[in-house]
Amino acid sequence: MSLSSHTMRSTLVRSAIAAIAGLAVYASYAPLGWFFAAPLGLALLCGALAPWKENRPSNKTGAFLGFIYSITLFLLLLPWIGEFVGAMPYIALSTFLSLYSIPLGIIGVRILRHRLGWVWFPFVFVAVEWARSNFPFGGFAWVRIAWGQIDGPLAGAAPWGGPALVSLLTALVGAALWQCVTHAAYRRQAASVMVTVLLVAGVATLTNGQAEDQGTVKVAAVQGNVPRLGLDFNAQRRAVLANHVRETEKIPEQPDLVIWPENSSDVSPFSDQQAKQLVSQAVAHAQAPILVGTITKDNVGHRNSMVVFDPRSGVGETHNKKYLQPFGEYMPWRDFFRKLSPLVDLAGDFKPGNGNGVVHMTAATTGKNIAVGIATCYEVAFDKAGRDAVTAGAQILTTPTNNATFGFTDMTYQQLAMSRMRAIELDRAVVVAATSGVSALIKPDGSVISQTKIFQSATLEDTLPLHDTLTFSARYGTYIEYALVIIGTMCALWSLFFQSKSISRGTSRKLKSRTTKR
Repeated sequence: MSLSSHTMRSTLVRSAIAAIAGLAVYASYAPLGWFFAAPLGLALLCGALAPWKENRPSNKTGAFLGFIYSITLFLLLLPWIGEFVGAMPYIALSTFLSLYSIPLGIIGVRILRHRLGWVWFPFVFVAVEWARSNFPFGGFAWVRIAWGQIDGPLAGAAPWGGPALVSLLTALVGAALWQCVTHAAYRRQAASVMVTVLLVAGVATLTNGQAEDQGTVKVAAVQGNVPRLGLDFNAQRRAVLANHVRETEKIPEQPDLVIWPENSSDVSPFSDQQAKQLVSQAVAHAQAPILVGTITKDNVGHRNSMVVFDPRSGVGETHNKKYLQPFGEYMPWRDFFRKLSPLVDLAGDFKPGNGNGVVHMTAATTGKNIAVGIATCYEVAFDKAGRDAVTAGAQILTTPTNNATFGFTDMTYQQLAMSRMRAIELDRAVVVAATSGVSALIKPDGSVISQTKIFQSATLEDTLPLHDTLTFSARYGTYIEYALVIIGTMCALWSLFFQSKSISRGTSRKLKSRTTKR
């Protein structure tokens, strides 16, 4: 067999392994939630990138393998994006996100040649994930590998370093697994690292959510549902509001607080008299403050807002969504992208808020002033949204969301996993209120008390704990992530520059040796 055909065959086998790695990692995300599949997938990715005896993949091959891994993963993970706008934007986003794995593949083939490369590769993985989660337009943190660990032992690390630390440990377990299988000389060390990580994270899981309660509050999460057929746009918005009013009037027991979803009153009660009357009717019947999702407007522009309506004091505090979804709630570079597709004008023109994510609601039965932290829909994927809220005093968190556009897809389950991870990370109960599902009540340890089905009218009500302590991640999670990214960047630079010089010197010595023998 010629050298070129041997290389081609090797590349095809490596590509198949990289694709299987992406498939395995996908299986870790909700709704499947096979958390163990992510380390297995990353072990396979390491196997695809690492040298096989004398066969070392080139930088170009590494770039291709990194792309194959990611495009497989994202095409499986993100079909819900095309539910409303069609396949082209979904495929374009998946392709763009996969470009970040090109440097991961290049660095991977270089760093995994070293005997300690399996220790360094996870840091590079986190650095690439950080870049994808932050750039451009605020990034796309939805695809972080940490979200797939919500039902596994590694989620226990979230209070100590947030999703970044969970991602690192997931990649480290995967790399250690690869090392155990392929390198007998270092099997004991790799196995020790893997077992230690799992044990420490597992012990942390047992202690999470055990902070002393600072009181309790009875919360009702209302899911009014969204009519699917037969109404024009304006009639549908009014029907959604009417559904939430009707469901609120069915709340079985007196709540302290009521949480409505994002866009539950898409007809603004500040500009529409009928909408104002319906919201007032619901508040009067509940005899408790209601957090209402609506549209507001100020001198800057339109806002996606969550507003407190109190039966005694009227309109209260407002949270204006800070982390807006690009190409959905606003369109970056609208004039440029309009030249590429007319779909850009389906995007909104909302303006971001600038608050700390906290509103105060007076508990109906006790009169206590409850600080409620809000991460509206897409915001739950962003670390700063939850951390800012709890450091500003939030005793309980909520994720009001409108997922009706995405139908029966996996989107709402993926988002629920993020809310559960935030509960663990920040040691707060979380209330998820969705227009069409899935709504849920979550304990500080991330376990789900109750949840609804998709496209049903329902109300969830339970007594939840209030906490005021700050986890290590709430205080220092940002700095921990920066440290991991810096280490990963240094490892990447070493592999690109210093290792190149080492390889060049080694090649020169071999050539000299051959010349001398002749």
